[in-house]
Amino acid sequence: MTHAIIIDTDPGIDDAFAIALAHYSPAIEILGLTTVFGNVSVAQSTDNAAALNALLGSDYPIAAGCGLPLQQAPNDFPDFVHGHNGFGDVDYTVPPYTAQPVDAADFIIETLRARPGEVTLVPIGPLSNIAMALHREPRVAQWAKGVVLMGGAGTVGGNVSPVAEANIWNDAAAAQKVFEASWEIVMVGLDVTHRVVMPRTAAQALAESSPKVGGFLAEISDFYANFYESTRGFAGFCVHDPTAIAYIIDPSLFGTRRGLVEVTTSGPGIGQTIFAETGKEEYPDPIWASRSNVSLCTEVQGDDILELIQSTLGAAP
Repeated sequence: MTHAIIIDTDPGIDDAFAIALAHYSPAIEILGLTTVFGNVSVAQSTDNAAALNALLGSDYPIAAGCGLPLQQAPNDFPDFVHGHNGFGDVDYTVPPYTAQPVDAADFIIETLRARPGEVTLVPIGPLSNIAMALHREPRVAQWAKGVVLMGGAGTVGGNVSPVAEANIWNDAAAAQKVFEASWEIVMVGLDVTHRVVMPRTAAQALAESSPKVGGFLAEISDFYANFYESTRGFAGFCVHDPTAIAYIIDPSLFGTRRGLVEVTTSGPGIGQTIFAETGKEEYPDPIWASRSNVSLCTEVQGDDILELIQSTLGAAP
């Protein structure tokens, strides 16, 4: 079975791995790349998406989206994690390209309208474009097959505050709009992605088996690995965004818990994703029993995901 998806992205080193993994997986059909601010500006993320099209030999439609959060003041770009250009400050060429004549939200709306019930949205950056699509056309929540997102921290601490994960923190109001909509959501957050760590040796093996694509990914990941090793003591780097793609390819690699998510949209806890498990406990405030539309990934077979990435990308040119 092939899964039709739109990847909403802010490339981003792990975004590059995720897009490459989706491109080379026979289980996935990419219908487009919609770009958003986050790891870099939206202009830079759109250029980076075009550069990945060139690297992969693909011609996915690219639609540029939100450059700012819906309500909050923007955060600084994390150039200490992804580099100033999003690709570890490795030099690369942006090919000539033409973005879609519509913005990301309208591209999402038009694509879902044309294929109702068939397309999964895969946001791996801030959720601004997805929330904007909902705002303009609430029926996208019915037209989408579902949402598989990389973001949040339901049962663990955050990576930009004690409670918040970066994608949600960058546009908390947008995230709340997405989580409270009526569609089915799979949340692939820090609960699992901090447990999927690619060693440098694995990245180097990719470069050896796939000199062009794997070589580029290995080169840009060196900057990323330096950040994780110096700040968190990881022997390698987290493959956050590819883990969301892995869920689409093989959900049996994950264990989930069912419930709802509320997002803190202001104050020092902004970006916190509060998970309430369905049927676990009764609370006085009825909000905690008001919906059950989120499958939170809490268990992961990390070694199998690394093997999936290695076997899929290792066959690339």
